[in-house]
Amino acid sequence: MENRFEIHFAPIQGYTDWIYRNTFACFFGGVDAYYTPFIRLEKGNAFRNRDMRDLDPKNNTVARLIPQILPGSPEEFRILAGKIREMGYRQADINFGCPFPLIAHQKKGAGILPYPERVKTVLQTIDEFPDLDFSLKMRLGWESAGECMDLLSVINNLRLCWITVHARTGKQQYKGTVDEEGFASFYRQCTRPLFYNGDLISVEQIQNIVAQYPLLRGVFVGRGLLSSPLLAADFQGNETFSEKLRKKRFFDFHEALFSAYESYFNDERLLLQKMKSVWDYFLPETDRKWLKRIRKAGRRDDYQIVIKELFRTN
Repeated sequence: MENRFEIHFAPIQGYTDWIYRNTFACFFGGVDAYYTPFIRLEKGNAFRNRDMRDLDPKNNTVARLIPQILPGSPEEFRILAGKIREMGYRQADINFGCPFPLIAHQKKGAGILPYPERVKTVLQTIDEFPDLDFSLKMRLGWESAGECMDLLSVINNLRLCWITVHARTGKQQYKGTVDEEGFASFYRQCTRPLFYNGDLISVEQIQNIVAQYPLLRGVFVGRGLLSSPLLAADFQGNETFSEKLRKKRFFDFHEALFSAYESYFNDERLLLQKMKSVWDYFLPETDRKWLKRIRKAGRRDDYQIVIKELFRTN
């Protein structure tokens, strides 16, 4: 049976926590899998409390959640994968794609990609966990797109459910344009199921990627879903949304998210800080004057008044 094309919600640190994921899934369809922001080890091989909260199955209600891990060595891999298994998960996504220098300079995330032997040593640890499924998230390289090609002999022979490639180098972070030629070269020679990631913010862009790469397993979308939450549903085409219905769905989602964060934080300052950060991506067509009013709101009631006016008049 042929695998169905899937849309996965890429994790974004500071935005797609368990409260956001749960609320999003209640209002918007079309997403086949959600991921936790990567789980990493602190000094002394300790886990961050916020990572454990985010990973706790009791906190998560989405139908399909895949934990993402950030290992830099076989030892870290064993600890991270062991914790995932201990908490009842049966799949993990390995992050070799994080482009932030603080991570990359430790030869983790995309910073590991220029070191084929290190990549091989870390990924061979997969064999020690036969009861877990693994996928891999990576970039085309750290310095250049050619680095991913040097890893194909290793990657093609690993027990990986799929590979997700962000079509930029790590040094680019999220700047500049995606490297279509670099991704196409990897696509032609990769024998594992493949997901595309990078600058997908419209249905047309996803359709173009599908047309260019018909053998793709799916796409990995982060910022596109934060800014346009109906993107996946629009692409799947299972439901038609009028402008009135879209506006109501966005407002209802915002109100539910506000309520969920309010219950969790029980602190006005933290609540407002969190909700204002949602607007870093949410509905990017919003006029600047409204965004300025949102950011200036110093009290819970002031914020809610601005939001209700915004949705009523736009």
